Amino acid sequence: MRQEQLVSTRLLLRMAYIQEGLEHYPAALYYLSLAQARQPRAATWLKMTELAQNYRLTGYTNTWQQQLFITVRRYYYRVLQVLLVGAVIGGTLLLVRHRQTGAGWWAVYAAYVGLTVVYLNIFGPEKVGIVSRSAAALMAAPSPGATWLTTAAAGDRLVVVGQRDIWYEVQWRGQSAYIRHHDLMLVR
Repeated sequence: MRQEQLVSTRLLLRMAYIQEGLEHYPAALYYLSLAQARQPRAATWLKMTELAQNYRLTGYTNTWQQQLFITVRRYYYRVLQVLLVGAVIGGTLLLVRHRQTGAGWWAVYAAYVGLTVVYLNIFGPEKVGIVSRSAAALMAAPSPGATWLTTAAAGDRLVVVGQRDIWYEVQWRGQSAYIRHHDLMLVR
């Protein structure tokens, strides 16, 4: 399924429904997360937060900011296409008319490109993972001998920052933590 990418959002939601019925909530959250990554919807996020609340999981906040981000992410790629097309057209026009344009137009173009970069970095999809095993250890460094921070529950949602050897660097309560690859299912 991961390699072929031939699964529809509708099928992912059905698979999540089946897993929830079987009381395999980490798998249900994984399929819901895949569906949310493909097609962000408020209803899917609400279902994820409901499941997370029932099983006391972390990483699923339901605030107005989260709802706003879901709406923006729903149209993220369309808006990005428009911004990039505008940057190409604007840059082409400035280059064609480079002798007739003043420094002010170049400053406006630079500000436009800067706003596009800000849009890319702020609203871009974040890389997240779902903890696949119960009692998965979160460590302070990428080493089995490092300081143990806490134990993550199966189904917890963690933002993935980077990767080192067999460890993922994740955000946990505002700080960096490390979890082994086999303990985390990557969504994006």
